[in-house]
Amino acid sequence: MKEVNIPSGRVLKAPENFLTQDGIRTVFEEGKHGRRDFIRSAFAAAAAGAAVPAAMAQGNPVPAEGGDPNILNLPEHAMTLGQGVATEGGYGSPSKYEKGIQRRQSPGLTQTTQASVSFAPLQSLFGIVTPSGLHFERHHQGWYDIDPSKHRLMVNGMVKRQMVFTMDEIMRLPSVSRFHFIECGANTAVDWGNVAVPTVQYTHGMLSCSEFTGVPLITLLELAGADLKNGKFILAEGGDGSAMTRTIPMELITSGEVLVAYGQNGEMLRPQNGYPLRLVVPGVQGVSWVKYLRRIEVGDKPYAAKDEAVHYIDLMPDGQHRQYTSVQECKSVVTTPSGGQVLLDKGFYNITGLAWSGKGKIKRVDVSVDGGRNWRQARLEGQPLSKALTRFNIDWVWDGKPAIIQSRAQDETGFVQPNYRQLRGVRGTRSIYHNNAIQSWLVQENGEVKNVQLS
Repeated sequence: MKEVNIPSGRVLKAPENFLTQDGIRTVFEEGKHGRRDFIRSAFAAAAAGAAVPAAMAQGNPVPAEGGDPNILNLPEHAMTLGQGVATEGGYGSPSKYEKGIQRRQSPGLTQTTQASVSFAPLQSLFGIVTPSGLHFERHHQGWYDIDPSKHRLMVNGMVKRQMVFTMDEIMRLPSVSRFHFIECGANTAVDWGNVAVPTVQYTHGMLSCSEFTGVPLITLLELAGADLKNGKFILAEGGDGSAMTRTIPMELITSGEVLVAYGQNGEMLRPQNGYPLRLVVPGVQGVSWVKYLRRIEVGDKPYAAKDEAVHYIDLMPDGQHRQYTSVQECKSVVTTPSGGQVLLDKGFYNITGLAWSGKGKIKRVDVSVDGGRNWRQARLEGQPLSKALTRFNIDWVWDGKPAIIQSRAQDETGFVQPNYRQLRGVRGTRSIYHNNAIQSWLVQENGEVKNVQLS
């Protein structure tokens, strides 16, 4: 594949036949699935007429009719006063042009919305941080907006002093802030057997990454005089109607990684994400990040709660179930180009995506555009963080022929993301959780991108 270097300041121009009317309609229909509508500026320019300079479509000055280059038609926003300081509601909102970027539910996934999922629009995000308003949701009995002045956290069990903390008491303790991903154990579950959904929002959208702020759980356990020698586990209990409870090994807590968090992305948690208090368990499936946290109990054995003894277990090929398999394995996905998007023309594209591992930092990501026959190493944005998303990019020149785009991640432990054949060889096809197989996107000759699987 030919590598291309674009000199600084060079402008890539679209051909005159950049889009037909049918093409424009297709893009508008599919564009809501794009990365900020994928190539919105391109089809906006095309809709205005290919002869119009791209600068005009972006609101920049252009020569007035008549051809005199010294006379400009300025857009309205360059000649008038703008709106006043935003005070309505007291909280900023995205541009009206971004209203299509939303979390979305999968129709028919659950019988009630209170026990459902909203998927994050991964194809439309930049960097590694998920805006709080686009963070994926998973609820077992709906969400609540709890009065923080009345919320309490109890610490009991194998402790010297049973304690009850108010939010004020917790927030006065020394805090830390860290970036971590959270992924539902059922992320990509629908594709275990075969292709089931069309876009990356639905295949991988039970994934988000935020800066979480809170107090290390070990701090609260030490204040209560927890028996850290004989207390091998804790039980985390949520205050929601489903009484979500999860067992967490003590070694995760004594490392200092597990947080009792009240902050997310510089502000208090949103109600949908556990306000006013939730557990943050880096690298572990999202169900263990108990929301509306109200109790921590120290014990000497796993608790076998309903959501770890009956649910969130892995059915193996021999009929047995794996339990307590909480760590999210090394995984990646290309988010652009991805299913539901449309490539408007041949030429240069930036392939981008996300990689993550519950065992530490991402070390390397390779990308293939021929279904895994050949791989090239991608660029990692910034310095990879432990148990956080890592953004990767790689240059690609599309020749207009069918292509199958894949990414394959490797973490600092040396673990390499498997393909479906390798994963099914160990896990079979009847699993639900922990699908970390390589994702494939087929770019068709007409530019449409579809979800496919390779055996």
